[in-house]
Amino acid sequence: MPSYDEKPKIRKPLGVLFIILLICLYAAAIMSVAGPIQRLPALAQAPIWLVLGIVWIVPIRPLVRWI
Repeated sequence: MPSYDEKPKIRKPLGVLFIILLICLYAAAIMSVAGPIQRLPALAQAPIWLVLGIVWIVPIRPLVRWI
């Protein structure tokens, strides 16, 4: 059971801010390639968007463990 007299750790707030930054950077990168993807037929777009919607978790997973 954690004791309540421990000093607050800076790791959690920094980790959350870094996660938000990474998500914003990833979203900006995806928006930059959205034009060519949107020109593809819908059936070709679906797997691309599915993969791009899941891939962002890979770099964030170790960060969440660190927090």
